[in-house]
Amino acid sequence: MKQFFLFFAAAATLYGWDGTLVDKNSSNPIADAIVSDSKHSVRSDSNGTFSIDTDEKMIHIKAYGYRPATLSQDTNNSVTSLESIRVKALYLTFWGASNNSPRLKKALDLIETTQINAVVVDVKNEYGSTLFWTKFKQANSYGAHLKRTNRDIEKFMKRLKDRNIYTIARIVTFKDELQASNNYEYAIKKNDANKTIWRNHDEMAWVDPYDKRSHEYAIRMAEEAAKVGFDEINFDYVRFPAKEGLCLAEENTQKNRIKAIGNFLDLAQERLRKYGVFISVDIYGNVCWSKDDNGIGQTIESLAKHADYIAPMLYPSGFASGSFGKKYPAKHPYIVIYRSIKHIEDKISPLRIRPWLQYFKDYSRSKVYYKKEEIQAQIKAADETHTNGWMLWSPSSKYDFEILK
Repeated sequence: MKQFFLFFAAAATLYGWDGTLVDKNSSNPIADAIVSDSKHSVRSDSNGTFSIDTDEKMIHIKAYGYRPATLSQDTNNSVTSLESIRVKALYLTFWGASNNSPRLKKALDLIETTQINAVVVDVKNEYGSTLFWTKFKQANSYGAHLKRTNRDIEKFMKRLKDRNIYTIARIVTFKDELQASNNYEYAIKKNDANKTIWRNHDEMAWVDPYDKRSHEYAIRMAEEAAKVGFDEINFDYVRFPAKEGLCLAEENTQKNRIKAIGNFLDLAQERLRKYGVFISVDIYGNVCWSKDDNGIGQTIESLAKHADYIAPMLYPSGFASGSFGKKYPAKHPYIVIYRSIKHIEDKISPLRIRPWLQYFKDYSRSKVYYKKEEIQAQIKAADETHTNGWMLWSPSSKYDFEILK
């Protein structure tokens, strides 16, 4: 993998910390990197230099296309290497991320023998269960830890870090049966006489994205993931339900929805700053083509202001017949991925886009099996549009060497 170096020049004192970020291979400066202590952030300038006033002993560096890095006063006047990375990730289910899971063993084998270099792991699923025991007492009081599948998260993370695997913690945000059913006050409710808790088609309740308590809960869970060493927090279902007529805390307008999602992500950035983790947001694929927020509070422009990376779920099966001028978009995976990313590159740099790709059978009318040709076509489109990489979604976490080699 291509190596980069971060030349950290100059002094860390009680009152300030100055430095310069430079690309080792080209000697070009690394501009617009985010340099943070636990309280605030600055950006490197066009010369790669930065100055941050802090009395803390460590600072964190986040630059798009690089692994996150942490510098301490002990590394003053030293050179710290940074690896560039295009994330090529496998999704591991709640059960696949067990230390004894055959799915995990297969994923590690694929990382050793193919281009895969990252995993996405469910830390909190849509039911509200946590992958491992956390110190988040509120969630534990609801029994979030009872169905945990990983009994030794330290061992799990060490196995990944020893292999230099980029680690992404997926946290389902506002869709949360446990949290909603235990907090009627801010659960989303039906607009009926009894104001009963609303549940979607799979009988899962949601919490209200307008309510700050739902923000706090998801961020506390993200902090637990950051503490054990994940490189990135991936917020899924960071949106309003695609359902009208629900009882919410505020008037449900596009302006209010977008503001609520932005407020949540800003708070997440603030609270997670001290851990140096990237923040990514999953979005529907059709958000790339929409002129409004689709009633869910997501637009490319608004999310680009608050998240580090945007992860559109560009599953060809998710697009309606006639999209891209094709009766069955699922039969044209390259076109779906390529055109969707090109359509938004004027709103956010492709370096900050990392699409979810389809690794499952088409569930629409064409019923196409996604095998080597279809999956490699999606990867090719993501590569040719110069994205930050891609993530493969297999609901069963089954992946094939012949496809990924």
